Amino acid sequence: MSSPVNTFLVWNRRLHYYIGLYLVFFCWLFAFTGLLLNHPKWTFAEFWPNRSRSSTVQEVRVVAGRTPLERARDFSNQLQLVGEIQLPARQPADGQFAFQISRPGHIVEVAVDTIAARATLQRSELNAWGVMHLLHTFTGVRAGDAVNERDWILTTIWTFAMDAVSIGLIAMVLSSYVMWYRLEGKRRLGFMALSLGVVSCSLFVVGLRWFLS
Repeated sequence: MSSPVNTFLVWNRRLHYYIGLYLVFFCWLFAFTGLLLNHPKWTFAEFWPNRSRSSTVQEVRVVAGRTPLERARDFSNQLQLVGEIQLPARQPADGQFAFQISRPGHIVEVAVDTIAARATLQRSELNAWGVMHLLHTFTGVRAGDAVNERDWILTTIWTFAMDAVSIGLIAMVLSSYVMWYRLEGKRRLGFMALSLGVVSCSLFVVGLRWFLS
């Protein structure tokens, strides 16, 4: 019968493998898009200047007495738009209602003339580079935004997946510490690598703030 320590070590190694296999494509995605964000002048990955734009006008049914989010959802359903709704901090003048609905690669700015019962749709379609760029930062709501909240189910699923990636990376790092420590011949080199990583990270987290103060 195996001891609890041996059982822990076996499962530690297994989880390290399986979590790594789950995370591999997420890590590649965020590593690659991180490079794109860090080097915005790479011409092959320019997506915003190369976006395609179109404009259409459609009739809508105006229903009064609803909250801004409910009105935006109603208009979105009528216009057959799918994505995350973003309301402006302040609506335009009386008789006008505006919002944006987006998903990675597809952005629609909607301006509704509630008096004429017409909606003007400005569509922006992004290429594959734009989709990957937005996936890196796509959360559905900005920090400190008191007007908007996540209202698209796929955004919620995506954020749960990103939580899983974050927790999985933490678990992989902790499990790698256990496996490293059991390799007695590698402890010195491992400790040097760990120390170098701590110092490098501390330089950016604390050091830059100290130098700039």
